Amino acid sequence: MYKQHHEIHTELAEVALGKRKAEVVIEKGTLVNVLTSELLENQSIAISNGRVAYVGDDVTHTIGPDTRIIQAEGRYIAPGLMDAHMHVESTMLSVTEFAKAAMAKGTTSIFMDPHEIANVFGAEGVRLMHEEGQQLPLKVFTTFPSCVPATDHLEDAGAKLDVADIKEGLTWDNVVGLGEVMNFPGVIQGDAKMIGEIKETMKANKTVTGHFPDGSDEMLQAYIASGVTSDHETVTREEGLKKARLGMHVMIREGSAWHDVKEVIKIVTEDKVSTENIMLVTDDVYPQTLVEQGHLNHVVRRAIEEGVAPVTAIQMATINVARYYRKDHDLGSIAPGKCADIMLLDDLHTVEPTLVMTDGQVIVENKQIVGAFPAYLYPAHIKNSVQVGRKFKPEDFLLKSKRDNSSTRINVIKVIENSARTEKLEADVPVVDGIIQPDVEQDILRIACIDRHHGSGQLSLGFTQGFQIKKGAVASTVAHDSHNLLVMGENVGDMVVAANLLAESGGGMIVVQDAEVLAHVRMPIAGLMSDQTLETVIREVTELEQAWKQIGSLIHAPFMTFSLIALPVIPEIRITNRGIADITNFELIETEIEPN
Repeated sequence: MYKQHHEIHTELAEVALGKRKAEVVIEKGTLVNVLTSELLENQSIAISNGRVAYVGDDVTHTIGPDTRIIQAEGRYIAPGLMDAHMHVESTMLSVTEFAKAAMAKGTTSIFMDPHEIANVFGAEGVRLMHEEGQQLPLKVFTTFPSCVPATDHLEDAGAKLDVADIKEGLTWDNVVGLGEVMNFPGVIQGDAKMIGEIKETMKANKTVTGHFPDGSDEMLQAYIASGVTSDHETVTREEGLKKARLGMHVMIREGSAWHDVKEVIKIVTEDKVSTENIMLVTDDVYPQTLVEQGHLNHVVRRAIEEGVAPVTAIQMATINVARYYRKDHDLGSIAPGKCADIMLLDDLHTVEPTLVMTDGQVIVENKQIVGAFPAYLYPAHIKNSVQVGRKFKPEDFLLKSKRDNSSTRINVIKVIENSARTEKLEADVPVVDGIIQPDVEQDILRIACIDRHHGSGQLSLGFTQGFQIKKGAVASTVAHDSHNLLVMGENVGDMVVAANLLAESGGGMIVVQDAEVLAHVRMPIAGLMSDQTLETVIREVTELEQAWKQIGSLIHAPFMTFSLIALPVIPEIRITNRGIADITNFELIETEIEPN
């Protein structure tokens, strides 16, 4: 990655004094100084050995015959953006293809939590994604996944990570902390594995990132006291204010499927709290969002639209992040000695960079990628991760009633548009020939979760509401967090086609109607990521969106919402390969409700 400051500090000092000439100079722009919250006009930046050597209104003493001059007059010079919490796998892209899209939008550093691939391939998967990131111009830091599987008794993942794995992972270069600690009940109840992971991270003097969607004041404070220092699951102003007052670093999220900035940013715009412990993050975005709206620059823009001063919004995506991960000696601002991770902006409110550099190398110019991105090849077995053990038949997706009636009462998973949360509902549905039926009029569909890691052929059955599908079926091997094979639909025959084809292709997402494939996004890398270019993935995802609409679903980002329906750490109810999970009580429940 970048050269360490101690390796080149004397050369930087000589450039600052004019004894040595800069390699690059950015001339006469307005500096976004995130250290002092100022906009400083007519500033120039001298860069040498990938770092800033001098900042001022006159840098002529640093310019030599071989110095590259970049004119910034009329533009703003800002630090590159830093995403404090995100999952590359959710973009459906390899780390390399994601990096191209993100850097084009001004992101120069990410702090990724690869717990999706960890649930499929364990520490090996984490290592592969981390290694891919280390060869890129994008600075890729890793928080080592903490909860693999997310819960020990509600689902079956493809791998497990224990305290020894975390301790080892924390020794890798540019692993900066512990990934989001989703098992907050385990932390609060003193679970030995969770407490051990936190302890090892603290001993390594690294950061413990959190995940606290709901709970009492006592639970929250116990969680913080245990060593967890941040949270990205805040969805209300009141929660944000409470966490900020307790010293927690509040990560305000704006992803593809959930939009929290509008509400949570009120702690800044209305409550006027100090912003030092507030960061802007993406968490999960899909490819079209990256191209059409942006990456972290979109989140910064949303904060500005809600009334945050532009410099303050940029601070929440640069220096605040660097300080949180103890990287501010290298990153997060434009000052002597810091890495030259810089973007040029024509407009401070739209946050659309025209030029992006990392370590003094121009990667994006005139909004086009000009830097090099080396190829990275995953081993063959990583592309052979869907092991279901058998072909599925229609009867596999039929749930028998325990009652001898024409109808029965069931537990239903209700999804909420633009939210990671679900609601637990009860509904009466028909029973025909002893089989519990879906009810399109009530928007109630069949859903199945299939073990795709162990070749067992095992699955669970349930019902869901909120997707508005009228016909056909959908399937996905992206099913947070254990990433088993999800299948949902109105038509059992189409569910069979969708499940079998997706398994044969190595994973991804698919839509089927009348046994015809309407769309198929192939994701052979662990069943989570495509090995194709950004342009190909966007085309396939566009077809996927249209196919969801064709079978009736008009909700926003339906496949993102679908991928979360198996996530047994966010209330209230989910489906896993083991059954229906009541997240309020952290227990498995029956789909069919027994009569009183």
